[in-house]
Amino acid sequence: MGLRNDKLRWQLASGMLRALHLERLLSRYPPEMVMAIFNLVNSGISIALVAIVALVTQEAFIFPSLGATAFILFHVPLAQPASPRNVLCGHFIGAIMGLVGLYLFGLQDAPSAFLTGVDPARVGAAAVAIGLTGCLMVALNMVHPPAGATALIVALGLMPDPGQLPILMAAVLLLLVHAFVVNRLAGIAYPLWSSRPLNPVPAPE
Repeated sequence: MGLRNDKLRWQLASGMLRALHLERLLSRYPPEMVMAIFNLVNSGISIALVAIVALVTQEAFIFPSLGATAFILFHVPLAQPASPRNVLCGHFIGAIMGLVGLYLFGLQDAPSAFLTGVDPARVGAAAVAIGLTGCLMVALNMVHPPAGATALIVALGLMPDPGQLPILMAAVLLLLVHAFVVNRLAGIAYPLWSSRPLNPVPAPE
């Protein structure tokens, strides 16, 4: 699986360089450096796009877990956690479970834990949010690790308003559109919705 992922990442970087007519970089620099720069540029562009939208609209389009999502989208684009299905549904599950934690412990109107500190109710909200997020992502086969951070962001009171959920999901969608364009330009068959597992586990006899 590691060798296949390395091959896919190299195909992604080299395909994008060819699309930009920068093929000479492939022969002048080590593959690891080219792939690292590729991830630097595209992850940075993705987050910059979201941040610009946040700047223009003055809405909470930018939040920490998007950074991890951007890395996955350009490092292992054909892995299931990078598929649009897993990314969108994972963040949605995380945000909803964060809200469940808040409301379950009566924290929906409380200031952020970063302003008031952590108390027992906040511990409970965070634990419930993360536990339910992990449980549902595995049960529904929609695993996207950065969604755990989204659950914590909501449960800790950084995005406690349910009205912010559409903004959160719009930011995730913007990242996915950028990933789709870049991956397809590079010749990678980035899916419209769901990826096939790279190494399917055989069913038990």
